[in-house]
Amino acid sequence: MRLVQLSRHSIAFPSPEAALREPNGLLALGGDLSPARLLMAYQRGIFPWFSPGDPILWWSPDPRAVLWPATFHVSRSMKRFHKTSPYRVTLNHAFGQVIDGCSQDRDEGTWITPDVVMAYHRLHELGHAHSIEVWEGNELVGGMYGVSQGALFCGESMFSRRVNASKTALLVFSGEFVRMGGELIDCQVLNSHTASLGAIEIPRRDYLLHLEKMRKLPLPSHFWVPRTLFSSL
Repeated sequence: MRLVQLSRHSIAFPSPEAALREPNGLLALGGDLSPARLLMAYQRGIFPWFSPGDPILWWSPDPRAVLWPATFHVSRSMKRFHKTSPYRVTLNHAFGQVIDGCSQDRDEGTWITPDVVMAYHRLHELGHAHSIEVWEGNELVGGMYGVSQGALFCGESMFSRRVNASKTALLVFSGEFVRMGGELIDCQVLNSHTASLGAIEIPRRDYLLHLEKMRKLPLPSHFWVPRTLFSSL
């Protein structure tokens, strides 16, 4: 298998099954971050990830990390915390602040460059990228963003500036997502944080089958309308 160089004149991608085994899931490089190309990528189970100064790299790892929101794992300590939570959780109230928070709150650096921020802003304006915000008073203390594919939500990044803030974002969103017909959250690659919340790894081919089915199952049209999902008051 070889790495494919994408053309700026076509948004076509090679099959995810052609991705390299090492590094796991690397499929192609180049192209651009236009809305059309990004949407084509997500529809095919592919996402961009690259370091500043490097060419755009496109990935489809095997296995794939996913979270079944209907079986979201909530620890006893998190249940206790959430009962008296100081937070308010909103949907699509502050996409720009959330993606900025995800880009800044990284000790190890970030792949969320200004070009990436601009690209996902465009997707948000087109109704495809969405944010979940966690507030303490009027201060944004955590959140997450991702791309909708029908009944599947492709989580991109999250951040937390207060205890349990990002967990609260995922907990509240998962409950509302399932209630309105959502079925699966893509976590891309498993890490200790997502694993602690119940994320698991499944074969890429299974993920692609879920994606093909679920992206054709639209949520109610009002689901992504900006609103409050949770308030402790």
